[in-house]
Amino acid sequence: MPNPISINPEESPQARFAYELRQQRLQEGWTQLRLARRLNLAVSTVGMLETMKRRPDRRFAESCDKVFNLDGVFLELWKKTQWDMAPEHFRDFMSLEAQASALQIWDPLLVPGLFQTEAYARRIFNDEPGITGELVEQRVANRMQRQAMLSRESPPMIWSLVDEGVLHRPMGEADMMREQLAWLLELAKYPRVTIQIVPYSAWSAVGLQASFTIAELHGAPHSVYVESAPRGITIGERETVTELVGRYDALRAAALPKNLSLGIIKDVMAQWT
Repeated sequence: MPNPISINPEESPQARFAYELRQQRLQEGWTQLRLARRLNLAVSTVGMLETMKRRPDRRFAESCDKVFNLDGVFLELWKKTQWDMAPEHFRDFMSLEAQASALQIWDPLLVPGLFQTEAYARRIFNDEPGITGELVEQRVANRMQRQAMLSRESPPMIWSLVDEGVLHRPMGEADMMREQLAWLLELAKYPRVTIQIVPYSAWSAVGLQASFTIAELHGAPHSVYVESAPRGITIGERETVTELVGRYDALRAAALPKNLSLGIIKDVMAQWT
Protein backbone atom coordinates (compact mmCIF):
# COMPACT_ATOMS: atom_id res chain seq x y z
CA MET A 1 0.00 0.00 0.00
CA PRO A 2 1.54 3.41 -0.94
CA ASN A 3 2.54 5.81 1.80
CA PRO A 4 -0.11 8.48 2.51
CA ILE A 5 0.54 11.97 1.20
CA SER A 6 1.96 14.22 3.90
CA ILE A 7 -0.34 17.15 4.66
CA ASN A 8 0.81 20.25 6.51
CA PRO A 9 -2.31 21.41 8.40
CA GLU A 10 -0.92 24.94 8.72
CA GLU A 11 -0.75 25.37 4.96
CA SER A 12 -4.39 26.38 4.50
CA PRO A 13 -7.89 25.82 5.90
CA GLN A 14 -8.44 23.07 3.32
CA ALA A 15 -5.20 21.37 4.43
CA ARG A 16 -6.42 21.54 8.04
CA PHE A 17 -9.73 19.92 7.04
CA ALA A 18 -7.96 17.10 5.13
CA TYR A 19 -5.50 16.52 7.99
CA GLU A 20 -8.20 16.37 10.67
CA LEU A 21 -10.34 14.07 8.52
CA ARG A 22 -7.51 11.54 8.23
CA GLN A 23 -6.55 11.87 11.90
CA GLN A 24 -10.12 11.32 13.05
CA ARG A 25 -10.51 8.29 10.78
CA LEU A 26 -7.28 6.73 12.05
CA GLN A 27 -8.27 7.45 15.65
CA GLU A 28 -11.42 5.39 15.07
CA GLY A 29 -9.33 2.64 13.50
CA TRP A 30 -11.25 2.86 10.23
CA THR A 31 -10.02 2.37 6.68
CA GLN A 32 -11.04 4.81 3.97
CA LEU A 33 -13.41 2.14 2.70
CA ARG A 34 -15.15 1.80 6.06
CA LEU A 35 -15.55 5.56 6.40
CA ALA A 36 -16.83 5.81 2.82
CA ARG A 37 -19.49 3.19 3.54
CA ARG A 38 -20.60 5.03 6.68
CA LEU A 39 -20.88 8.24 4.65
CA ASN A 40 -22.52 6.47 1.70
CA LEU A 41 -19.80 7.72 -0.63
CA ALA A 42 -17.26 6.18 -3.01
CA VAL A 43 -13.96 5.34 -1.36
CA SER A 44 -12.22 7.42 -4.04
CA THR A 45 -14.13 10.48 -2.80
CA VAL A 46 -12.78 10.04 0.74
CA GLY A 47 -9.30 9.56 -0.70
CA MET A 48 -9.48 12.76 -2.74
CA LEU A 49 -10.76 14.73 0.27
CA GLU A 50 -7.91 13.45 2.44
CA THR A 51 -5.35 14.47 -0.18
CA MET A 52 -6.92 17.84 -1.06
CA LYS A 53 -7.70 16.75 -4.60
CA ARG A 54 -11.32 17.64 -3.91
CA ARG A 55 -12.84 20.42 -1.81
CA PRO A 56 -15.26 19.43 0.95
CA ASP A 57 -18.79 20.79 0.90
CA ARG A 58 -21.12 21.61 3.78
CA ARG A 59 -23.06 18.34 3.52
CA PHE A 60 -19.86 16.29 3.77
CA ALA A 61 -18.72 18.26 6.83
CA GLU A 62 -22.05 17.75 8.57
CA SER A 63 -21.97 14.03 7.74
CA CYS A 64 -18.47 13.73 9.25
CA ASP A 65 -19.66 15.36 12.47
CA LYS A 66 -22.48 12.83 12.60
CA VAL A 67 -20.44 9.66 11.96
CA PHE A 68 -17.62 10.76 14.28
CA ASN A 69 -20.14 11.96 16.90
CA LEU A 70 -18.65 15.47 17.01
CA ASP A 71 -20.40 18.72 17.89
CA GLY A 72 -19.89 20.80 14.76
CA VAL A 73 -16.10 20.38 14.57
CA PHE A 74 -15.96 19.59 10.87
CA LEU A 75 -18.63 22.14 10.06
CA GLU A 76 -16.45 24.85 11.59
CA LEU A 77 -13.40 23.56 9.72
CA TRP A 78 -15.41 23.63 6.49
CA LYS A 79 -16.49 27.24 7.07
CA LYS A 80 -12.83 28.23 7.23
CA THR A 81 -12.14 26.49 3.90
CA GLN A 82 -14.44 29.05 2.32
CA TRP A 83 -11.85 31.71 3.18
CA ASP A 84 -9.56 30.19 0.54
CA MET A 85 -11.95 31.46 -2.13
CA ALA A 86 -11.79 35.04 -0.91
CA PRO A 87 -9.15 37.50 -2.14
CA GLU A 88 -6.00 37.08 -0.05
CA HIS A 89 -6.13 40.66 1.25
CA PHE A 90 -9.61 40.06 2.71
CA ARG A 91 -8.97 36.78 4.57
CA ASP A 92 -7.70 38.34 7.79
CA PHE A 93 -10.82 40.46 8.09
CA MET A 94 -13.08 37.49 7.31
CA SER A 95 -11.75 35.82 10.45
CA LEU A 96 -12.47 38.95 12.50
CA GLU A 97 -15.91 39.33 10.90
CA ALA A 98 -16.83 35.79 11.90
CA GLN A 99 -15.96 36.53 15.55
CA ALA A 100 -17.41 40.04 15.73
CA SER A 101 -20.08 40.99 18.25
CA ALA A 102 -21.03 43.99 16.10
CA LEU A 103 -20.32 45.34 12.62
CA GLN A 104 -20.68 48.92 11.42
CA ILE A 105 -20.71 49.12 7.63
CA TRP A 106 -20.51 52.11 5.29
CA ASP A 107 -20.60 51.96 1.50
CA PRO A 108 -20.97 55.00 -0.77
CA LEU A 109 -20.96 53.05 -4.05
CA LEU A 110 -22.40 49.53 -3.71
CA VAL A 111 -24.77 47.45 -1.64
CA PRO A 112 -22.55 46.03 1.15
CA GLY A 113 -21.25 42.52 0.45
CA LEU A 114 -23.09 40.99 3.40
CA PHE A 115 -26.38 42.21 1.91
CA GLN A 116 -25.83 41.43 -1.78
CA THR A 117 -27.97 38.99 -3.71
CA GLU A 118 -26.20 36.30 -5.70
CA ALA A 119 -27.00 38.04 -9.00
CA TYR A 120 -25.75 41.44 -7.76
CA ALA A 121 -22.51 39.93 -6.43
CA ARG A 122 -21.92 37.99 -9.64
CA ARG A 123 -22.34 41.17 -11.68
CA ILE A 124 -19.68 42.93 -9.59
CA PHE A 125 -17.15 40.09 -9.82
CA ASN A 126 -17.73 39.63 -13.56
CA ASP A 127 -16.39 43.16 -14.12
CA GLU A 128 -12.95 42.41 -12.66
CA PRO A 129 -10.38 42.51 -15.51
CA GLY A 130 -8.99 39.09 -16.40
CA ILE A 131 -11.13 37.11 -13.94
CA THR A 132 -12.17 33.60 -14.97
CA GLY A 133 -15.71 32.29 -14.83
CA GLU A 134 -14.63 29.66 -12.29
CA LEU A 135 -13.16 32.28 -9.97
CA VAL A 136 -16.29 34.41 -10.28
CA GLU A 137 -18.40 31.49 -9.09
CA GLN A 138 -15.99 30.77 -6.23
CA ARG A 139 -16.13 34.41 -5.11
CA VAL A 140 -19.93 34.42 -5.30
CA ALA A 141 -20.13 31.21 -3.26
CA ASN A 142 -17.79 32.72 -0.69
CA ARG A 143 -19.89 35.86 -0.41
CA MET A 144 -23.08 33.84 0.04
CA GLN A 145 -21.40 31.74 2.74
CA ARG A 146 -20.37 34.87 4.65
CA GLN A 147 -24.03 35.83 4.80
CA ALA A 148 -24.79 32.70 6.84
CA MET A 149 -23.84 34.72 9.93
CA LEU A 150 -27.07 36.69 9.55
CA SER A 151 -29.20 33.68 10.43
CA ARG A 152 -27.03 31.96 13.02
CA GLU A 153 -28.26 31.59 16.59
CA SER A 154 -26.31 34.60 17.92
CA PRO A 155 -25.58 36.90 14.98
CA PRO A 156 -23.64 40.14 15.44
CA MET A 157 -25.43 43.46 15.69
CA ILE A 158 -25.12 45.07 12.26
CA TRP A 159 -25.55 48.74 11.42
CA SER A 160 -25.30 49.49 7.72
CA LEU A 161 -25.18 52.97 6.23
CA VAL A 162 -25.79 53.09 2.48
CA ASP A 163 -25.53 56.15 0.25
CA GLU A 164 -28.78 56.97 -1.58
CA GLY A 165 -26.94 56.83 -4.90
CA VAL A 166 -26.37 53.09 -4.42
CA LEU A 167 -30.11 52.49 -4.80
CA HIS A 168 -30.16 54.24 -8.18
CA ARG A 169 -26.88 52.94 -9.62
CA PRO A 170 -27.72 50.32 -12.31
CA MET A 171 -25.64 47.20 -11.78
CA GLY A 172 -27.73 45.09 -14.12
CA GLU A 173 -31.23 44.68 -15.47
CA ALA A 174 -34.17 46.28 -13.67
CA ASP A 175 -35.45 42.97 -12.29
CA MET A 176 -32.06 42.30 -10.69
CA MET A 177 -32.09 45.71 -9.02
CA ARG A 178 -35.66 45.18 -7.77
CA GLU A 179 -34.63 41.84 -6.33
CA GLN A 180 -31.65 43.45 -4.59
CA LEU A 181 -33.67 46.25 -3.03
CA ALA A 182 -36.41 43.81 -2.00
CA TRP A 183 -33.73 41.77 -0.24
CA LEU A 184 -32.56 44.87 1.65
CA LEU A 185 -36.12 45.37 2.88
CA GLU A 186 -36.28 41.73 3.97
CA LEU A 187 -32.96 41.97 5.82
CA ALA A 188 -34.20 45.10 7.61
CA LYS A 189 -36.76 42.88 9.35
CA TYR A 190 -33.98 40.97 11.11
CA PRO A 191 -33.95 42.10 14.77
CA ARG A 192 -30.17 42.65 14.82
CA VAL A 193 -29.88 44.44 11.45
CA THR A 194 -30.34 48.18 10.96
CA ILE A 195 -30.14 49.73 7.49
CA GLN A 196 -30.08 53.50 7.11
CA ILE A 197 -29.79 55.62 3.99
CA VAL A 198 -27.51 58.65 3.81
CA PRO A 199 -29.61 60.88 1.49
CA TYR A 200 -28.45 63.25 -1.23
CA SER A 201 -29.84 66.06 0.89
CA ALA A 202 -27.29 65.35 3.65
CA TRP A 203 -24.58 67.05 1.57
CA SER A 204 -22.07 64.89 3.41
CA ALA A 205 -18.61 64.25 1.99
CA VAL A 206 -17.32 62.54 5.13
CA GLY A 207 -17.20 59.00 3.73
CA LEU A 208 -17.08 59.48 -0.01
CA GLN A 209 -13.41 58.50 -0.23
CA ALA A 210 -13.92 54.78 0.55
CA SER A 211 -16.20 52.17 2.03
CA PHE A 212 -15.20 50.62 5.33
CA THR A 213 -16.41 48.16 7.96
CA ILE A 214 -15.71 48.39 11.69
CA ALA A 215 -15.60 45.10 13.55
CA GLU A 216 -16.28 45.15 17.28
CA LEU A 217 -15.00 42.29 19.42
CA HIS A 218 -15.96 42.02 23.08
CA GLY A 219 -17.92 45.26 22.88
CA ALA A 220 -15.12 47.54 21.64
CA PRO A 221 -13.93 48.64 18.17
CA HIS A 222 -11.15 46.27 17.19
CA SER A 223 -10.30 46.50 13.50
CA VAL A 224 -11.47 48.21 10.33
CA TYR A 225 -11.45 46.89 6.79
CA VAL A 226 -11.05 49.73 4.27
CA GLU A 227 -11.89 49.00 0.64
CA SER A 228 -9.64 50.40 -2.07
CA ALA A 229 -8.35 49.48 -5.52
CA PRO A 230 -6.81 47.11 -6.34
CA ARG A 231 -7.08 45.63 -2.84
CA GLY A 232 -8.38 46.58 0.58
CA ILE A 233 -6.57 46.62 3.88
CA THR A 234 -7.33 45.55 7.45
CA ILE A 235 -6.31 48.15 10.03
CA GLY A 236 -5.91 47.47 13.73
CA GLU A 237 -3.88 50.51 14.73
CA ARG A 238 -5.80 52.27 17.53
CA GLU A 239 -5.45 55.84 16.31
CA THR A 240 -6.72 55.03 12.81
CA VAL A 241 -9.56 52.85 14.11
CA THR A 242 -10.65 55.68 16.40
CA GLU A 243 -10.58 58.17 13.53
CA LEU A 244 -12.75 55.93 11.34
CA VAL A 245 -15.20 55.34 14.20
CA GLY A 246 -15.55 59.12 14.38
CA ARG A 247 -16.24 59.29 10.65
CA TYR A 248 -18.87 56.57 10.98
CA ASP A 249 -20.58 58.48 13.79
CA ALA A 250 -20.69 61.59 11.59
CA LEU A 251 -22.22 59.61 8.73
CA ARG A 252 -24.80 58.05 11.01
CA ALA A 253 -25.79 61.49 12.25
CA ALA A 254 -26.44 62.48 8.62
CA ALA A 255 -28.43 59.32 7.85
CA LEU A 256 -32.20 59.09 7.79
CA PRO A 257 -34.01 57.21 10.57
CA LYS A 258 -34.71 53.55 9.88
CA ASN A 259 -38.38 53.97 8.92
CA LEU A 260 -37.66 56.80 6.46
CA SER A 261 -34.73 54.86 5.04
CA LEU A 262 -36.93 51.86 4.31
CA GLY A 263 -39.45 54.19 2.69
CA ILE A 264 -36.80 55.45 0.28
CA ILE A 265 -35.76 51.89 -0.58
CA LYS A 266 -39.39 50.99 -1.34
CA ASP A 267 -39.84 54.10 -3.50
CA VAL A 268 -36.69 53.46 -5.53
CA MET A 269 -37.55 49.77 -5.90
CA ALA A 270 -40.83 50.79 -7.53
CA GLN A 271 -38.88 52.90 -10.02
CA TRP A 272 -36.91 49.88 -11.27
CA THR A 273 -39.40 48.83 -13.93
